[in-house]
Amino acid sequence: MKKISIILIACLITAYSASAQLIPKVQFGIKGGMNLTSISKSGTFNADNRAGYLGGIWARFGALGFNFQPEAYVTSKSVNVSDNTGTTSAKFTSIDVPLLFGGKVGAFGFGARFYTGPVVSFAINKDQSYSAAAGSITKLDYKDQNYAWQLGAGVDIRSLSVDLRYEAGLSKQNYGAGSTRINLFNLSLAYKIF
Repeated sequence: MKKISIILIACLITAYSASAQLIPKVQFGIKGGMNLTSISKSGTFNADNRAGYLGGIWARFGALGFNFQPEAYVTSKSVNVSDNTGTTSAKFTSIDVPLLFGGKVGAFGFGARFYTGPVVSFAINKDQSYSAAAGSITKLDYKDQNYAWQLGAGVDIRSLSVDLRYEAGLSKQNYGAGSTRINLFNLSLAYKIF
């Protein structure tokens, strides 16, 4: 009798796990976090990584262990760039829209996710400060619309999710006579509303 009970419990757990990933599911929530922005170095300039923030909404559509996760959030990206003519402190605020595709493993409210996808950023503020002597030589020309690619992983614990992502900039930003790309890491905490 004991063996039958254990087998029955194992079958129920397996059936629940399978149905949780097979049945189409829609989730929606809010998220917030921080990022660490860097720019690729080329030519004669140096860059310091600086912290920023992000906050917004997300949705997740999943079935068969795969999911599609569109998001929209406001993010602040900051960098310090210097060369032999001066230093530019640049802070860019944008609305970022990642369209992520991935998979999930786990059951009973616990699980791990892996995902990747494109990101489009729409700049809404481009503040820069640089020395008067340097003028536009050290100005980082951040475009109004930028493209990037995100790769990341997350852990779900009931209604909370923690995500760690790397975002590789695809759009080139002009800096003096050269160009660069803006990359970042972000760590966020999300809450599932439904």
